[in-house]
Amino acid sequence: MTPAFRYRLRVRYGECDAQKVIFNSRYGEYVDLAATEFMRALGYGAELLDGRLDYQLVRQLTEWRAPAHFDDVLSLSVNSPQQGTTSFTLRVEFRRAGNDLLLAWSETVYVLVSPDLVKTPLSDAFRTSMIAGAPDGITCHAGWQA
Repeated sequence: MTPAFRYRLRVRYGECDAQKVIFNSRYGEYVDLAATEFMRALGYGAELLDGRLDYQLVRQLTEWRAPAHFDDVLSLSVNSPQQGTTSFTLRVEFRRAGNDLLLAWSETVYVLVSPDLVKTPLSDAFRTSMIAGAPDGITCHAGWQA
């Protein structure tokens, strides 16, 4: 499997229910944040901002195994296990930072689109960077150091 990029975030109070457990819908938002940071780590930050790189979600599957809570620092591991002609898959695994217990995982299929939202083929360079991933890359928005 491709070496994983890691994105760290701290769970905020407003993302939780009365039991201080993350609302299930927030996992999709976390995947979106991790996907953006993964693209930046691959060197596509400018292309994301100016619209030269755009993609749309076509399928997302999430499986929960254990709860995450308010103020947990989550470490999301991101890689791309599959690339198609116009689509690519990102797998995101959720763990507490510094702990190997898998809390949840999500697989999301995206389709690459042009500025006028027409499916477009993955370039060889994009495909190569997705396969290579961002090994040992870490972006931390949690104020946590390991």
